[in-house]
Amino acid sequence: MAEGAAGKAGRSVDWDSLPYGGDLFGELQLAETAPVPAGPSKRALLFPGLALCGVAAAAAAWLSEHYGFPLILLGLLVGLALNFISHDTKNHPGLDFASRTCLRWGIVVLGLQVTWAQISALGPLPFAALGVVMAMTFAAGLLGAKLSGQSKYAGILAGGATAICGASAALALYGVIGKDRLSQAQFALTLVGVSLASAFAMSVYPALAGELGLSNGQAGFLIGASIHDVAQAIGGGYAFSDPAGNYATIVKLARVASLAPLVALTSLAIGPAGDAAGQPIWRRLALPWFIVAFLVVVVVNSLVTLPQPVVQWGLIASKALLLLAVTATAMRSRMDLLLGMGWKAGVPVVTATLVSFGCALTFAYLLL
Repeated sequence: MAEGAAGKAGRSVDWDSLPYGGDLFGELQLAETAPVPAGPSKRALLFPGLALCGVAAAAAAWLSEHYGFPLILLGLLVGLALNFISHDTKNHPGLDFASRTCLRWGIVVLGLQVTWAQISALGPLPFAALGVVMAMTFAAGLLGAKLSGQSKYAGILAGGATAICGASAALALYGVIGKDRLSQAQFALTLVGVSLASAFAMSVYPALAGELGLSNGQAGFLIGASIHDVAQAIGGGYAFSDPAGNYATIVKLARVASLAPLVALTSLAIGPAGDAAGQPIWRRLALPWFIVAFLVVVVVNSLVTLPQPVVQWGLIASKALLLLAVTATAMRSRMDLLLGMGWKAGVPVVTATLVSFGCALTFAYLLL
């Protein structure tokens, strides 16, 4: 016994070979067995960017209401002025959510403003003429991009936005084109150009129609077929006269209804962006879910007479969602890239705008 005790006492204990040998208080074991603290929830991640975007959008709405400036254009300008906010990466999830999800739902809700009855009320000849105007406008955007040395995707974006419904169409088309094929700076500049052109047209076209001696129908067709954004087209029509405003509304909503076919054809023509390039053909031909939902809402609105408050609140919701999307997109844009692009980047929008006005005026004289 004594020898055994002495032998044990004489042996050295290799503490390093024992698990947690030097961990007198068990910190290492507790650290390994303790539950990993949960990271911030998705809601918490989205909040900073969404909150800042919401404040900026509210400021733009207040300025628009008090000074009569176009809402979407103010959202763009306020967002660009605050684009330093995106330097903090914690704001990125919320801004990206607003620029994507709010855009998609804003387009869906926009379907509450369109019915097939409104479109069919236009008549076959004016509707065919409107199709020609939109096709020529789209082609002019492509031509302007080529003449100014821009990519064809810049021409598609400018031509589609000018031909259909301004910022809403630009946002939808950019989702198909993708940021890997067209820079966010070019996208933001196109949004600014389209919004400025719409504001200019709303102020000038009604007075110009009066100087040219156009009738209510002719002025309504000209304004509805050539002004880009929905609110500016309708406002410009009613600035000429109430009958012209009613006709301009029908023409403009017919253009809005063309958003889904345009996005589908664009997706088919240029192919999917990014990782979707290897998808099977049936997946490539599929419309984005929000465009399908837009068509479903249009069909429901055509078959069922919705209460007027629902339609009115739908318009307000659509404007609010699109304003958030535009503001967030502007916040995420890099001003140094915007300033370095030069005047040539705006040529596709200018070209498409001029061709849109010229074609619409020609058909207004010929058909009405």
